[in-house]
Amino acid sequence: MKILDLFNNPPKREIVRPYIIAEAGVNHEGSMDTAKRLIDEAKEGGADAIKFQTYKAETIASKDSPAYWDTTKEPTESQFKLFKKHDKFWKKEFVELKEYCDKADIEFMSTPFDVKAADFLNDLMDVFKISSSDITNKPFIEYICDFKKPIILSTGASYLYEIEEAVGWVENKNVPLALLHCVLNYPTDDENAHLGMIRGLKKKFPDIMIGYSDHTMPKEMKVLEVATLLGSIIIEKHFTHDKTLPGNDHYHAMDVEDLKKFNRKLDEILTIVGDEKVHALESEGKSRDNARRSLVAKRDIPKGKVIEYKDLTWKRPASGISPRLIDDVIGKKTVSDIEADEVLNWNRIG
Repeated sequence: MKILDLFNNPPKREIVRPYIIAEAGVNHEGSMDTAKRLIDEAKEGGADAIKFQTYKAETIASKDSPAYWDTTKEPTESQFKLFKKHDKFWKKEFVELKEYCDKADIEFMSTPFDVKAADFLNDLMDVFKISSSDITNKPFIEYICDFKKPIILSTGASYLYEIEEAVGWVENKNVPLALLHCVLNYPTDDENAHLGMIRGLKKKFPDIMIGYSDHTMPKEMKVLEVATLLGSIIIEKHFTHDKTLPGNDHYHAMDVEDLKKFNRKLDEILTIVGDEKVHALESEGKSRDNARRSLVAKRDIPKGKVIEYKDLTWKRPASGISPRLIDDVIGKKTVSDIEADEVLNWNRIG
């Protein structure tokens, strides 16, 4: 499924196989070969899309902007210095990556962090992703809205009123929107994931698709399982070709084996979840026939007698008249003798 299809036909079910975005970000570290490897491995692992990040250090951060990540994992203490390490890819490189994604049959996405990036990415994507860090950036959100393409907006570190404001800016432009619950810790401890906010967003914005952008350590991918069961329609998680690499977003990212594991778990989960429409299953037929009850004569009932409540009891199996129809039986006459403990059938009642 393409992301645009998801916006055009949002799922009606509460729990679905989510659209999976492998967030490569800048884990290519300026290498086209690595970027293409990330694309291949995201496809191999079962992602629907791979997403990069597009920025220039000069337009995203001032030179004195402090770090907000775990500096024991990524020691760079200035945002500007970190972004400067990873801002080499621009239009030419992203056009090449888009073409490579098309050949690999995986959807290309990249988050823009300035208007120039948004301008050229508009030609490469059907949907825009806006970072949590820009949720209060009204002019930038409105600029992207003017492309008239659906927007996926992460909500990390936001109060509800800030999310409501951002939703209002997008809705005023008549642009489709999806919100991703997100916790802006790198990494996020499991106890800080607060996946209940997925439900909170669904209640607050019932007409908007809700998903989850994850920064927890991958481990057994349990957090993403729970996010799915809470109704996430889109799941985004950082992605790397090597989790042992130092710095940036490698240390809390999933790799191809984690992604495969998650997809296997999704198969198991969705099989267990099964149908939402309530109905009796074919596999329950024997139980319906034998574990349910029928109306049974509590004592001998002679031919021609008007059946009373005290003439009846109910026992297994369900081969006779169901107890739910007791009101239709009481007041009827028997057409033949009925012995005590006999299962009642309509052919014995007039």
